[in-house]
Amino acid sequence: MKKITFAALAVPLMWVLLLLLFSSNKLHAQETRILSGVVKSADGTPMEGVTVWQKDTDNGTQTNETGQYSLQITSGIPVIFEYLGYKTHTVKPAGNILNVTLQPDDDMLDEVVINAGYYSVKDKERTGSISKITSKEIGQQPVANPLAAMQGRMAGVNITQSSGTPGGGFDIQIRGRNSLRTEGNAPLYIVDGVPYASQSVSDHTLSSGVLSAGNVSPLNSLNPNDIESIEVLKDADATAIYGSRGANGVVLITTKKGNKETIQFSVSLNAMVSNASRFMKLMNTEQYLQMRRSAYANDGITEYPANAYDVNGTWDPDRYTDWQKKFIGNTAVSQNSRFSVGGGSANTQYLFSAGYRKDETVYGGDFGYDRKNVMLQVNHSSSNGRFSFSSNINGGFQNNRLMSTDLGRDMFMAPNAPSLYMPDGTLNWEDNTFENPMAKLNSKYSSQIADWIGNASFDYKITPVIKASLSTGFTMGNSKEKRTRPSSMYNPAYGVTPEFSMVSTSDASRNGWIIEPKISGDLDLGNNKLSFIVGSTFEERRNELLSLEADNFTSNYFIDNLSAAVNQRIIRDSETLYRYMAFYGRLNYTVNSKYILNLTGRRDGSSRFGANNRFANFGAVGGAWLFSREKALEEISWLSFGKLRGSYGIAGSDLIGDYQYLQAYAVDNSKYDDIPGIRPLKLYNPDFSWEQNRKMEIALELEFFNGTVAPSVSWYRNRSSNQLVGIPLPGTAGFNTLTGNLDAEVENTGWEFTLRTTNINSETFSWTTNFNISIPRNRLVAFPNLEQSAYAMEYVVGKSVYNKKLYHFEGVDTQTGIYRFTDVNNDGVLNDEDRTALVDTGVRSFGGFQNTFRYKNWSFDFLWQFVVQKGYNALYGLPITGIMHNMPVELTDTWTPDNTDAQYQRTTTGNMDVLQAYQRYKLSNAMISDASFLRLKNVSLQYRLPNTFLKGVTADIYLQAQNLITITKYFGSDPETLSTFVPTLRTVSFGCNMHF
Repeated sequence: MKKITFAALAVPLMWVLLLLLFSSNKLHAQETRILSGVVKSADGTPMEGVTVWQKDTDNGTQTNETGQYSLQITSGIPVIFEYLGYKTHTVKPAGNILNVTLQPDDDMLDEVVINAGYYSVKDKERTGSISKITSKEIGQQPVANPLAAMQGRMAGVNITQSSGTPGGGFDIQIRGRNSLRTEGNAPLYIVDGVPYASQSVSDHTLSSGVLSAGNVSPLNSLNPNDIESIEVLKDADATAIYGSRGANGVVLITTKKGNKETIQFSVSLNAMVSNASRFMKLMNTEQYLQMRRSAYANDGITEYPANAYDVNGTWDPDRYTDWQKKFIGNTAVSQNSRFSVGGGSANTQYLFSAGYRKDETVYGGDFGYDRKNVMLQVNHSSSNGRFSFSSNINGGFQNNRLMSTDLGRDMFMAPNAPSLYMPDGTLNWEDNTFENPMAKLNSKYSSQIADWIGNASFDYKITPVIKASLSTGFTMGNSKEKRTRPSSMYNPAYGVTPEFSMVSTSDASRNGWIIEPKISGDLDLGNNKLSFIVGSTFEERRNELLSLEADNFTSNYFIDNLSAAVNQRIIRDSETLYRYMAFYGRLNYTVNSKYILNLTGRRDGSSRFGANNRFANFGAVGGAWLFSREKALEEISWLSFGKLRGSYGIAGSDLIGDYQYLQAYAVDNSKYDDIPGIRPLKLYNPDFSWEQNRKMEIALELEFFNGTVAPSVSWYRNRSSNQLVGIPLPGTAGFNTLTGNLDAEVENTGWEFTLRTTNINSETFSWTTNFNISIPRNRLVAFPNLEQSAYAMEYVVGKSVYNKKLYHFEGVDTQTGIYRFTDVNNDGVLNDEDRTALVDTGVRSFGGFQNTFRYKNWSFDFLWQFVVQKGYNALYGLPITGIMHNMPVELTDTWTPDNTDAQYQRTTTGNMDVLQAYQRYKLSNAMISDASFLRLKNVSLQYRLPNTFLKGVTADIYLQAQNLITITKYFGSDPETLSTFVPTLRTVSFGCNMHF
């Protein structure tokens, strides 16, 4: 009997819930008077945390993340709405629904506080570049990873999903690529004050078959619904306080906290259906067979070989299957649920939450991903306010069960290939003429990841203006991965027995702790203010990895037990220790609330460098002029706010891996007299040192007409030098590379524009718009002796590091039907010297366009994401046209004697000249296509049920969609993933939230 899951029951259960709610209206509408509504700011944004209470009583509550509240009131007593930085609103409600718009006081958004890591800063007084999204934006999206919720919403932050397979990874770049090494561009993740892993948490040798590049995002362990806000620090002023760790930007994640209300319970339930967002149009059977027959004819073969089953009559020539839809075209059903309870008193607050998410895959079969989360957060402050304590612990437990190879790679099978299964359900091998891809499902990949992150912070006010703090935290992570390759994954005709079955495992742990004491103060000097922070950081991270491999089993039933194998091998057994310490300081001085100077310095020490260069100094200076507060401009009614700010500073990076400066050795598998030996791995080099990133920014922020129109523009320039790379060595050295500093310099410049408008704002209807666009540029400023180095074919001074040096494609020779390329030096030979065509595959611009509409209890929100870029098209990963392999329908336009002006060369089954031309074609500029896209990233429709439906319960029902529409000219499946892996998924979600 088919298993009944929550996802299958979720929709009917929700309808039952609605019926109960409507029936409860009849029971309770007349019994009590519940006042409810939504509290918004002047620009129509829902306000969370607004205190709502009845005058001269203890009867009160606070608004939730969508600005909604519910309060049982006594008639005739005024209700008061209070929020720091906004005018107090007092009213005697006449009905049961009361929506309120709070007006800012004279300092309007000055009290909107931004988390900058070691300190908080009022939004209008920040001198650095910080982007932010809140639980409101995150909650509108049915995503499993917090990074997915950030796409298209932050200027200067480009996030790309690597595949649509659940549990996969994301790539994030904050203001471009600074390092020549891919892993050297990772930002710093901070979760509730604790550094979090930034690199993939998977052994790519096991996972790369099903997850693109084996990329598994460390943030998969976090439940997005537990997150209160995400801030991204971008410029030198914002990141300098993190020193070397913030060279590539900082992502600050703050989880939710308890409040001062009475106990409140929250339940969230939703069900999702997902499928591949985009397919390629491949040849049908008629077009495919014509291509195959043409290939044999071009090669002068008149009698089809015995193994050409698709064209020699063995397979049905009238059969057609779109294998894309068979392999990755299934509908994945998912479910997500969360429960939380929070509350407290004036001095102590707490919040506990538990969540569960389960995702199926578009592959079909018994594969999927599930995650469990728990979180406990406690705050306490003494009665006199001098001592406060905060702690948080967050646990995430992932279980991913997949095949070991992405079936998306098999979607190019011949369209007339046989059926996958026999009538009795067994695999069909079609008399051994067919390699059935479904046999690969017997080869499986699994991973279990457990992550804990916790922190505790203690604050004590030494004086009313000086505070001592101690922040501590820990991370504990363990992952177990396994890939099995049983004999059953092969055609039985081959006679492969369990003797050839193999299993590979990887057991990794990542543990760390951090201690950060600091002293801070805020001094009021009349018209001036002085703030300071002095602190230090002590951090340690320990990584352990044990990789094993075993083969030769008596039966595939024992393949999960390594001890049952005849042969067992230790592939890798390693332990690394990373230690880091720093001392930092920040000084902020404000004159007349108009002129702000911010100085930040940090001295870092890292165990990744030799004794000569273990410590380095970094710092930044930032300033801001709030010119709208000048007397000459105060009377201008249409200018609400104006700020000019700028910053300059130097950050560093030690993202090179541990022990790279030491002369390292490894145990060798070969033995002498049954005794294993050791072999050298790395050469000693104690003199390489930190990468340096010099950052500069200038920005203008404006608000017009009481904040209804708020544009901003910023220009930045980052220059990264002293590049940490593996410098290639000649083969005679006995080593491939030597870790060191390369005297190369990479520059990232760009413009960032944002615009927020309040188009309509009334008691019953509001419409707001948010727009952002980033225009980044990248170039290699300097690289001494580049032409004589091993990087000569990769980079060009003065050009982007995303540039590819390629052959210049001239088209198809009308006489021979073979691709032609430019012989640049006219020597009659095509080689690397002729690869002079430069194509920039970097992102040219990206951004998002969001609109939010609210009408009474309804809200509607949508976000368009856009990216302008070039990338490798679908042909890059495909073999030559003409073999037993389906192709995009565009390749029906191939050269024949009757079609000499074709776009693609003649087909072949093995002609060497045509094959050689095709290999050059894949190294030519013809392989790069426009990969720009416009995507309806997110749509959210929500309805707040009137509180009279159920006594004491606030309930929302919603419909959400992700990756709904993609508009692109890209020649391939998905312009975001740019691979043959499963594309990003289109997801539709229906759910409800209840608070009581």
